[in-house]
Order: sequence, then structure tokens, then C-alpha cells
Amino acid sequence: MSQTIARQDEARDVIELTEDEQSIRGLVATISDRELAPIADELDRKEEFARPVFEKLGEAGVLGLCIPEAYGGIGASLLSGVLVMEEIGRNCGGTALSFGAHAFIGSYNIYKGANESQRQRYLPDLATGKKLAAFALTEPGHGSDAMGLATRAEKRGDRYVLNGAKTFITNGSVADTFLVFARTGPTDSQARGVSAFIVERAFPGFASGQPMEKMGMRASPTTELFFEDMEVPEENLLGEEGQGGYLALQGLDMERAVFSGLPIGLIQGALDIALRYSAERKQFGQKIGNFQLVQAMIADISMQLYISRLLAYTAARKLDRGERVTMGASYSKLFASEASVKSTLDAIQILGGYGYMREYGVERLMRDAKLVEIGGGTSQIQRLIIAREVYKRAGLELT
Repeated sequence: MSQTIARQDEARDVIELTEDEQSIRGLVATISDRELAPIADELDRKEEFARPVFEKLGEAGVLGLCIPEAYGGIGASLLSGVLVMEEIGRNCGGTALSFGAHAFIGSYNIYKGANESQRQRYLPDLATGKKLAAFALTEPGHGSDAMGLATRAEKRGDRYVLNGAKTFITNGSVADTFLVFARTGPTDSQARGVSAFIVERAFPGFASGQPMEKMGMRASPTTELFFEDMEVPEENLLGEEGQGGYLALQGLDMERAVFSGLPIGLIQGALDIALRYSAERKQFGQKIGNFQLVQAMIADISMQLYISRLLAYTAARKLDRGERVTMGASYSKLFASEASVKSTLDAIQILGGYGYMREYGVERLMRDAKLVEIGGGTSQIQRLIIAREVYKRAGLELT
């Protein structure tokens, strides 16, 4: 699909990449073009998880991208994560979504919160892809109110007993290891009293539902999870009891910055399709790429791609330096998400009737793009975060 378009290395135009980052990007681009692009439409039609692609990514060491080498990973930067999400996402948004759920909000969050024993036990299999990870926070009655959890964990002897349900869990039907959040303290909407657990699919009392039918991201399985008197050994508590909510919240900046690579990939994929089509399609005796209104849409897509990269790469680089990037991560997530929806719609418009057909694949990119305005914090939530940070930095109180 998009691999047929010759293009300059826009990433290096935005920010200077290390040799390792360039190498990782090139490696994943090759896997994405050779292994994923030819089957992306079929994965979407069949709502099928790209297991063969994940096996290739595992063989290349990419599934343990940001996990230190001591635990089987390759210890890459978070900026590398943005680049990998981008290279996978330009061919298949759903596969990028599942990759991110495994590598970042699953495996990387486990690494950040785990003790040495837990790291040694779980990370090597996650880093190689022998086992896949999922992040289980969202519940049927609690979406944007992320800490308003109803799932409870009660301490009984040397175990915790979990009861409750999760929904919209990416990789829910294919993952083996789950980062699950449950309330162990007071029932309210605060992070205090929420604990994090490493849960294995094999634990008695664990069940996952059938994959949900979705508008887009259909190559990424999304399911409900159910816990009925599920016993979790106390050694699987991640961090201290009652501190799991803070782990989830601290990981949001990373998630929003790194996952911005997904909509960036969708924009790149849409631009590639629109460029190729407009350079070949003729109307009124000339290629439609000569028409100023088409050129205006191409310019808009290209500009939004550049700005999205600038925001995401800057936020990720700051994260790699240990800086706080709450506003920058929300800037990145918000802009890239909305830009991906607009850009894919513009690409469809450039193709006209053909853009509405499945043959060219751009309608799939548009369907995939809509989710990124919702998942990981809606666009409305990002605007609230940004506005509150603006008031805070200005030294102004609203109470």
C-alpha cells in the first residue's frame, strides 16, 4: 500500500534521531511493508488478529522495545516507540493498537511498577512475544471517570480475591498477562485505594468475552473481562496496596505521547494513497494533482502530519529525558487524533467515489482514525487537561 511512495525522511526533518532510532524505524518499516501491508485489508474484513506479524516483530526484538536488555528487551527510547507505532499504523491501525497495548501500556507499565522478582518472572516472555500483554482499567460504568472503579479486590490470607468486570480491553482475547486495576480502599473516584495486579489468563475465575464488533481497528481484538472470585497471589500485587491508581495515572503521559504515533501513521498512509491517486487520475484532460483544490487538501494533510510529528517526537524525547510532559502529551494526542480524522476524510475526498470503496483502503484508515479521538482519553478530556495546565502555569485559581 503506502510502501510504494518514495518520500524523504520527514522524521529527521522534525527531530534528530539517533542511529538506533533510525535502525529500529527502518526495521519495522520493512516488516510492516512486507508482512502487514499485503494482509491488512483481509485482517479488517475478517476482524482477525495479525499473529504472524507479531511473531515477526517478536523475532526482531521489537515486542520488548522499551524493556531493558536485562529482562529480554532492547532498551530503546520512547521516541522509538512513536516511530514504531507510526510505521505499523500507516499500514494497519488495528495492528498498531494491539502492538501498543502489549508493548507500552501492558509490558512497559508492568516494568515501571514491578519489583525485581516480578520483572524476572514476567518481562522476558513479554519481551520476546512468547506471551502477550493487555491493560485492564476501563469498566462498563466508568470510561473517562477512570478511577471510579467497581471491580474490588479483597485480601484473604496470602491472596486477593477479585470480583468485577472490565470492558473495551485491547488484546483481551489474545493476551496471556493482564495489568488489572481494582479497588482495595474506599469506593470513590480517587486514585487512592486503587491497586494494580498482574493477572494470568490461567487464574481460576478469569474469563474473557467474545471480541466486540467495531467500526474500525478491526484487526485488534477488543473484549470484556470477567472476574468471579478470582484468586490472585499477593506476590502479584504491583507496588504497594492502594497505589495502583497512581501507576495508571503516571503512565498516561507516556501512553498519550507514544500512542500519538498511531494517528501519525494513519495520516501518512492517507497521504501516500492520496498522492499516488492524484498523480495518476486524470479529469478534464489532466492529472487531478494539478487542480488547486486538490493541492490545498494535499498541503493540509502534509502540514498536519508535520505538526503531529513535531508534537509527538518532542513529548517523547522529553519523556526519555525524565521530564514531565502532561500538557505536551495532551497536545500531541489531541492534535494528532483530530488531524488523522480530518486527513483521512480529505484523502477520501481526493479519491472521490473510489475513496468510498474498500479497494483503495483509505476508508479503512478513516474508520481506524475515529477511535483515536476516543481511546486513551477523549479529545474533550485532553482539552480539559490542557486548559487546567494553562491556568496552573499562569498561577490562577478557579476555586
